[in-house]
Amino acid sequence: MSDKPVVLIAEELSPATVDALGPDFEIRHCNGADRAALLPAIADVDAILIRSATKVDAEAVAAANRLKVVARAGVGLDNVDVPAATKAGVMVVNAPTSNIVTAAELACGLLISSARNIPQANGALKNGEWKRSKYTGVELSEKVLGVVGLGRIGVLVAQRMAAFGMKIVAFDPYVQPARAAQMGVKLVTLDELLEAADFITVHLPKTPETLGLIGDEALHKVKPTVRIVNAARGGIVDEEALASALKEGRVAGAGLDVYAKEPCTDSPLFEFDQVVATPHLGASTDEAQEKAGISVAKSVRLALAGELVPDAVNVQGGVIAEDVRPGLPLAEKLGRIFTALAGEVAVRLDVEVRGEITQHDVKVLELSALKGVFEDVVAETVSYVNAPLFAQERGVEVRLTTSSESPNHRNVVTVRGTLSGGEEVSVSGTLAGPKHLLKVVAIGEYDVDVALADHMVVLRYEDRPGVVGTVGRILGEAGLNIAGMQVSRAEEGGEALVVLTVDDTVPQPVLTEISAEIGAASARSVNLED
Repeated sequence: MSDKPVVLIAEELSPATVDALGPDFEIRHCNGADRAALLPAIADVDAILIRSATKVDAEAVAAANRLKVVARAGVGLDNVDVPAATKAGVMVVNAPTSNIVTAAELACGLLISSARNIPQANGALKNGEWKRSKYTGVELSEKVLGVVGLGRIGVLVAQRMAAFGMKIVAFDPYVQPARAAQMGVKLVTLDELLEAADFITVHLPKTPETLGLIGDEALHKVKPTVRIVNAARGGIVDEEALASALKEGRVAGAGLDVYAKEPCTDSPLFEFDQVVATPHLGASTDEAQEKAGISVAKSVRLALAGELVPDAVNVQGGVIAEDVRPGLPLAEKLGRIFTALAGEVAVRLDVEVRGEITQHDVKVLELSALKGVFEDVVAETVSYVNAPLFAQERGVEVRLTTSSESPNHRNVVTVRGTLSGGEEVSVSGTLAGPKHLLKVVAIGEYDVDVALADHMVVLRYEDRPGVVGTVGRILGEAGLNIAGMQVSRAEEGGEALVVLTVDDTVPQPVLTEISAEIGAASARSVNLED
């Protein structure tokens, strides 16, 4: 048996995928479309790589005892139950930019093919028929192209078709007119687009709001010479309404790559000679498959290393700046220390970030701290994915605050929480030196300077002679070696705080003895060993 993390490849992927994973994983294969093969195969794997044929639903997630990441080598996630994965702490990643060029090029190809009847003429000629007059087409130059959805793919299509001399209008309520104008695109309402366009191309995600957007009502507003292209998602263009519009002569033609139900081999739309149809080829190029495979392989490596993944769809945080990344383990360990010191779940939790680092987006540090807070609280595996859910379920109010001012340290992260009885607990840390040494620099109102260790003890007691000796004696009698110690106090004779780093876990009976002997106000053991 290998000790390497297990990655299950459930569909045929580019060979570059395995190369990008590298030698650090045990690679297994199965036919993900075969349910009887998938469920036992997924039981003991750390990651699964899929395309569109494998359904990772709630049943599959429940069958996966140690699954940490589902990686879709493509864009769409219709075959992944993201809420079920999120609840189980499983990261879901895709390859959102892998096929944008490929998809845009196919949309352009469908548009040109529809305008010039290229597939139909090709089929007729190969069938021995020379029908030049039947397949007379229309020019693209000076025609109006209506782009429904000016996202990354929509922009690429607009740019490419503008080179044909087309006039571009677009409908997208989430794009500013000034941004569109920079691209030479005029933003209009959907009704205005429907009325003006000679060609309409759809580039929207499939949501309850976009389902059937180009339906019967919309298709009664278009020019009878319009040609409609959908290479985005099936169902955005209502296929039944489109068939009626073609039959009644209200639409001149269509280019389709996606369908409401797939695979689709029998549709009323296929009966129309003026419809160009392809079997969902939007991402089907060697280049796109290679990009998608490499992209998700990199994401799997990051996810199984416990790092955040920019392409994770169910994790907050997004792209992590290089200056922020070293702070992730610091924030997580501070969260674990906070829980050890608090001994309960906070009512409100504040993650404070100060210093130069705040010029970047540091939202991810809040997420990392939250992961640490619940690491030793819940029985389930805590991940960047489900940590916010644990907070929500327990009614913890979480807040991130930032400030560029940090008087004593270049950067400092503080995890501060208010407990149910009103008591406030906090711990602060920083990264020191070029090797980013993790250090605790404050516990509550006490300043300290202690390198983080796997095993630590934090004591609060009334300052008086002999306490340190007593602590050392009890630990020594228990066979526990002290690696480091620091005492901090606000004033002589007042309360003092001592932080010890030790070579092994301090058993609870030993901690109880120390607390009793020195009359500690609190005695907490912190264990950060993975």
